[in-house]
Amino acid sequence: GVNDFVQENEQISIPILEISKEVETKQRQRLSEVRSGRSDSEVKAALEGLLTAARDGSNLMPELLRATRAYATLGEMCETLKEVFGVYEEPVVF
Repeated sequence: GVNDFVQENEQISIPILEISKEVETKQRQRLSEVRSGRSDSEVKAALEGLLTAARDGSNLMPELLRATRAYATLGEMCETLKEVFGVYEEPVVF
């Protein structure tokens, strides 16, 4: 990290992406449809399969794909894996 090539008065213009309200409304509607259309029993079974595979040390990818196809959320899958693996915390070093 040495900043040898810094230009003092450099001005960078980065365009900001703006999403219209119409697109936002459409996406929210689609998300609502997906959530209401998913089978909670399929999601639960897929997450239980993921939990079992994690405990057994099996390949997790087939179970992750199954959970994804059942429309389990990323948060649901992560919470399931946390039950087995926990959360990494970097050790404090002085």
